[in-house]
Amino acid sequence: QVQLVESGGGLVQPGGSLRLSCAASGSFFAIANSAWYQQAPGKQRELVATISSGGRSNYAESVKGRFTISRDNAKKTVYLQMNSLKAEDTAVYYCNADLYGSFGFKNYWGQGTQVTVSS
Repeated sequence: QVQLVESGGGLVQPGGSLRLSCAASGSFFAIANSAWYQQAPGKQRELVATISSGGRSNYAESVKGRFTISRDNAKKTVYLQMNSLKAEDTAVYYCNADLYGSFGFKNYWGQGTQVTVSS
């Protein structure tokens, strides 16, 4: 069974840092494009950052200069390094990825990990 599992969320003070991980498991060949989304209470899910299979990244304006998306193809893991965290970054963060396998390309979501920024 192919799945994405996020980890690394938690409670952090304003100005602090967290690193989220998204590990892909199961039988597949490679991660293609992947992304992180955030969903704050009462709001729609919003795109935070993307990274292509070639390593090109893009960011939402609200996180540029503070967040960094990266990937380790050998570990089949995508990361989101979050620095200078603000209260408004509080949300559930979801990993999304296109996985390539014997099934062709298929899109997957992780279960989400809570990030709370508060003093």
